[in-house]
Amino acid sequence: MNNDELIDTIGDIVKDVNARWGRDYYLERARNDEAPTEMYKAMADAGLWAVGIPEDIGGSGGGLVATAAVMEHLSRVGTPPMLYALTSFARQSIVRNGTPEQIQQCVVPTLSGERMISFAVTEPDAGTNSFAMRTAVKPVDGGFVLNGQKTFISGADQSDVMLVAAKTDGNNISMFIVPTDTPGITMQPLNINWHAPERQFSVWFDNVALPAEALLGAQGHGSSGMFDSMNAERVVVAAWALGLGYHALERAVAYAKERAPWGAPIGSYQAVAHPLAKARAHLDAARGMIYRAATEFDAGRKAGAEANMAKYLASEAAGAAIDAAMQTHGGSAFDADTDVITLWPMIRLLRIAPVNNEMILNYVAERVLGLPRSY
Repeated sequence: MNNDELIDTIGDIVKDVNARWGRDYYLERARNDEAPTEMYKAMADAGLWAVGIPEDIGGSGGGLVATAAVMEHLSRVGTPPMLYALTSFARQSIVRNGTPEQIQQCVVPTLSGERMISFAVTEPDAGTNSFAMRTAVKPVDGGFVLNGQKTFISGADQSDVMLVAAKTDGNNISMFIVPTDTPGITMQPLNINWHAPERQFSVWFDNVALPAEALLGAQGHGSSGMFDSMNAERVVVAAWALGLGYHALERAVAYAKERAPWGAPIGSYQAVAHPLAKARAHLDAARGMIYRAATEFDAGRKAGAEANMAKYLASEAAGAAIDAAMQTHGGSAFDADTDVITLWPMIRLLRIAPVNNEMILNYVAERVLGLPRSY
């Protein structure tokens, strides 16, 4: 099965899931701050949680291409499964760097949706500069003691395991697999409303005792494993933004075909049609970069340049699509019942998180174009 066939097959599976658990259900869960557990169970029953993991581990294969397809198609109908996204890219570090025991204990249970993983890197002062993190571990007999704070940790309360980046050996980074019910961990939700069932948290680690087997990979060499997940994260987030962009565009096109205050549908006016047409062109172009990046990653390469450009292009294209959708709907776009303004916060956020687009342009300027470092 080639990539196009794989992506289309996943799209058909997603349609079956969303036949029952669609946008209305998703928004209801968001309003009530409740996890979309029924949708996650339907995804598990359809085998979607096993997508992207090698068959010899128990997964269904397909790599990051298949994972991105799941995220794209679910986002296209307005139900982006954030905990699936978090789990899918976080477990990449474990698959690539973990021991057989860590893979068995942490990755295999995610294949059925039994366990979920959150990703804890961002800190209040460091922001996008992961190497300025202050969270640190101290080696002790039989393991480690973890102290520090992370912030903007999405779905921390709904995850079973947290993949935590922390300083060891001075300025070196190590990765740790930390069960969220470990004593010494506290969480506080942030006051963010983005019309999603998952919330963001500040997380504190206060003398958290970790066994030696919590260490992922070699001590002090965790930055490589961190970027295994972060490059996958950029691709998955790009697919997420892409799907939401298509969803916003679809709503706008349908409205432009019906709305006719002056007799002819407003979609016949170039001032309305051209922004929608440009949005479609940019979304389709971003889609090509997403699956190129995923293919590079699946080939065993870091794919940093492709992953960063995919995230940039998709989030910018989605931003243009929701802006055109809101302009097309006029004043009704701001009525929550129209369900257009409810798309805007999430799409807008994806231009900032998990890495802001300005930093992506810095990366491309330096790492791809070879220009002097600007920061």
